[in-house]
Parts: sequence; C-alpha cells; structure tokens
Amino acid sequence: MRLKFTKMEGLGNDFVVIDATCAPIALSRDQLQRIADRHFGIGCDQILQVEKPRAPDTDFYYRIFNSDGGEVEQCGNGARCFVRFVRDQGLTDKTEIRVGTLSGVIVPTLESDGRITVDMGVPEFAPARIPFQAERRALTYQLDVGGHALEISALSMGNPHAVQIVANVERAPVLTEGPAIEVHARFPQRVNAGYMQVIDRSHIKLRVYERGAGETLACGTGACAATVAGIQRGFLDPRVAVTTRGGDLSILWEGEGKPVLMTGPAVTVFAGEIDL
Repeated sequence: MRLKFTKMEGLGNDFVVIDATCAPIALSRDQLQRIADRHFGIGCDQILQVEKPRAPDTDFYYRIFNSDGGEVEQCGNGARCFVRFVRDQGLTDKTEIRVGTLSGVIVPTLESDGRITVDMGVPEFAPARIPFQAERRALTYQLDVGGHALEISALSMGNPHAVQIVANVERAPVLTEGPAIEVHARFPQRVNAGYMQVIDRSHIKLRVYERGAGETLACGTGACAATVAGIQRGFLDPRVAVTTRGGDLSILWEGEGKPVLMTGPAVTVFAGEIDL
C-alpha cells in the first residue's frame, strides 16, 4: 500500500496529514505507529486524516491519531495545519471552515496575515465531562503523584488537561512527573499534563506532556487549557501570549460559557509517499 502524505508543523508540533476525502483509508495501529516513527517512518507527533463531512452543517471531518496509534478527540495545532492543508490542496476556497471532530465541531479561520484562528469551543469543567474523578467541581484539586500532593486545574478543551503552575518551566519535572500524571487513575481516559509559568498577566510559558505522544514542542489545546486555568485563578487577563518551546500562540478567553480562540501559524514542510 502506497500512501500519499503531507508533512506539516505548527510551532514544531509536527503532523503527517492524509487526504481521505476521495476514498476511505483505514490504517491499523501498527501502520500508524510506523508512520509516526522518527527512525523507520516519516516521524510526527500526530497523524491527521482529512475526511468528507459527517454532518450537513460541516465542511470536513478529521481524525487525530497520536504517535502511539491511539485516536484522540482534539488537537489545536493540528486544527491550524488542517486549514492550511485543505486550502493549499484546493479542497475548499473558504476562509472560515466548520470541521467535525471526535469531540464536536471546531471553526478555524484563515486570517489575512496567514495565521489561523481556531474557535476551540467552550471549556468543560464538570468532572464527569473532562473526565476526572472528583465529587464536585472545584477551582483546583489535590492530585497525589508518587506520594506528593500537586495542585492542579482540571478541565477539558475537547480533550482532558491537568494544569499546574510552576516557578520555572525549564526546571519543571515534565519528563519524570508528566508520564505519571498522564496515566493517573483519576483520569480514566488519561490526561495531558501542563506546566505553566506565569510571566505577567498577558504572558505565560508552557510545556506539555501529551498523552500518547510525550512532550511536544507545542500543544494548542494545552495552551488553551493553561490560559483558561490561569484566568480562572485570577493570574491572567483575557488575552494571553503563550510561549512554547516551538514558538508563541495567542489565546483569547472572555470567561465562563465563552469559547476559547487560538491564533498561530501552520507550515507545510514537504510532501511524499510511504510504502506501507
């Protein structure tokens, strides 16, 4: 099986994008893992599969697979790359696109400066909707990890996030503690572990250990979740610049019941074929 693909990146969070709008494509977990392998495959954090719409009020549907081959609900940096892909491939001439995902509809918009803004939807805080095991909703929660109590914010941006504030993000135990948080028993569908350093009321630094992918250079939903958590705790204003290891995102959230808007770049790296 020869498969055409496009390699893309959003702030270093890299993707293999596959066009399945003309004919369905069903890849096994082993094939997905091979594509994502940086030594024996193409190499990526996630694989994005572009499909025909499944609902009449949408333009496309897209599926997201982590490098471990597992399918996930949402990916913010991937959503921006999705827009760049369908525009560059001539699959649409719209600048605002309604896209179905496993977690619902998102609405990315191509801006005049070439950046892409994505309406990521309204954050979910109810523990059952995250999902997260807690008796009731709270501003923060105590999470026992390796015998240490961590203070986290728990919320969903279409996928679950556990966000904690640290004094210095470069010294944060992302690679040692992140894997334990990812599989914590209180998150039945696993979780993305975010480490946020507040620089000032309009600027944070962020690292994220993503479920099924490990630490990535940037995480779009993680940037949204961290901004929301910081605003809720009174540390941040509504518009925030989020500095990741791959670059900066602009996040806007105007409060409870409002959607989160994420703006950033999306770049095509190269295209090719792989023999599976």
